[in-house]
Amino acid sequence: MSTHRDQDRPLAGLRVVECATFVAGPSGGMALAQLGADVIRVDPIGGGPDHRRWPVAPAGGSLYWNGLNKGKRSVTVDLSAPEGRELVTALITAPGPQAGILLENTGRAWLSHETLAKRRPDLIHLRVQGHADGRPAVDYTVNAATGVPGVTGPETTAVPVNHVLPAWDLLTGMTATTGLLAALHRRQRTGRGGLIELALADVALASVANLGWLAEAQTTGRDRAKQGNHLYGSFGVDFPTRDGRRVMVVALTASQWRSLCRVTGTEKVFAAMEEALRADFSQDADRYRWRKVIEPILRPWFEDRTAEEAGRELGAARVLWGPYRTFTEVVERERENPLIADVEQPGAGAVASAGSPLRWSGAGPVPPVAAPRLGAHTHEVLSDVLGLTQADLSRLSRAGVIRGASPDR
Repeated sequence: MSTHRDQDRPLAGLRVVECATFVAGPSGGMALAQLGADVIRVDPIGGGPDHRRWPVAPAGGSLYWNGLNKGKRSVTVDLSAPEGRELVTALITAPGPQAGILLENTGRAWLSHETLAKRRPDLIHLRVQGHADGRPAVDYTVNAATGVPGVTGPETTAVPVNHVLPAWDLLTGMTATTGLLAALHRRQRTGRGGLIELALADVALASVANLGWLAEAQTTGRDRAKQGNHLYGSFGVDFPTRDGRRVMVVALTASQWRSLCRVTGTEKVFAAMEEALRADFSQDADRYRWRKVIEPILRPWFEDRTAEEAGRELGAARVLWGPYRTFTEVVERERENPLIADVEQPGAGAVASAGSPLRWSGAGPVPPVAAPRLGAHTHEVLSDVLGLTQADLSRLSRAGVIRGASPDR
């Protein structure tokens, strides 16, 4: 249930029903929950296919599921039973100006917009898809088709390299929240709901087009080569330090380039190089064109310093830089960051969890909260939203139509 503090959040009072699994839909629902919405996640009894998704804690709980479902209420229903489907349909189409909002990626016929809109004509329904034509897809298959793996990885290999981060899933989740809030604004103005379809493949395609990558291939008639860790179109690369660490350094602007030259004591060397090469390193294009000449001149400065020493001097000079860290190091390093805190998560214990990175009116980030135990709010939600009595809930439980929290969750 919402707390008094939740009422100060911008989406307090909004109710969203989420019937979605994996990353795109649940990450969008989580963002809405962190902004104060009452997000009711509906799962089949025993959990959906993402309920035990890796990584998992030693105690067995899915750190993945916990991470993407923080702050939601969990309802578990037998989705194969007509009475179970009716309960979910009733939740989705329940009355109220801030209700009647569905986020789903199931493709189930009984959750079609046409069917649901008969019960609530102003329903806002956002469906996440793989491809716009209905074909299935996941981040990893979509990414392969965008061309991104072909420019990722070492210059010495022609093999495509996938990135680990499900970036298109996460971006789709945030696009879904934008679509839902835009639809809510329209409904408040016009009284109209509607179906919004959002394909993962379309989000990825639009993104690489918006960055100019497709236009580059179209106008040059060739594919971009792999760059390794070099920044494309300007100067940026990683450097090893004396203590065996690495730091990433970027000079994206002329002033950042001057700062990098000053702190490394290479101003005169690069001035002479510019004259000899007829280059102008204040320009992105020349810094990029001559990156493999620039890099070895800067490298000794880093090799003479530890990562901490290099970072201290680079930071003082206002050079863009960042250390390479492992996840274990990030956990230790960010303990003082108010965005991250150890929260007791179901089946996992106290683990590092993130709040919302949005900071409102100078306040810190909204602190992280726990994910629900699977089915923990089944009785509560059906009572609150649908007005079911204890006798109703007991009958549904005995019939196996609904179930509360699982013992191991």
